[in-house]
Amino acid sequence: MAVADRRANLRAADVDRQFVAERLKAALDEGRLSLGEYDDRLKETYAARTYGDLDVILSDLPGFHPVDEAAVAPASGYAAAPADPEQVTGGKGQFGRQPNWLLGIWSGWLIAVTVNVVIWALVSISSGEAVYFWPMWVAGPLGAVLLATSVSTYLAGGPDAARELRRERRRQRRGD
Repeated sequence: MAVADRRANLRAADVDRQFVAERLKAALDEGRLSLGEYDDRLKETYAARTYGDLDVILSDLPGFHPVDEAAVAPASGYAAAPADPEQVTGGKGQFGRQPNWLLGIWSGWLIAVTVNVVIWALVSISSGEAVYFWPMWVAGPLGAVLLATSVSTYLAGGPDAARELRRERRRQRRGD
């Protein structure tokens, strides 16, 4: 069975239908579809169950290339991750990676502290004098725990380091 045949029979997800709907909207805006055609195809899009159904909806629009006609064939499986961390990070080691997870965890702290400081400021303004700066009890201890956790996790190689270590051990067991 060809890759395109298998793909055509796979169930489409809501995100796939949304992609097709956005492509149809772009075609409408470009003047490639009339309003009636757009409406009909949009109904078909949200009724579509498989990728094959969605492919038919976009088949006559420019910029759409079905899998069987594409220059790049989909991978038949997942490629094995390189065992050498230097290959993944480009020779920079664990500290060369962009720590996006740090941004995620510190954003929550920043939002909580900002909300508390704004509330403190509003209370101080409404009372006419600066009240006790209680947000420090939110920012300080929580920030200290978060800092310790961030530093220890970063030095350990990030939140995915343990998962990668388990994967590598599984690969080694399968290879032995």
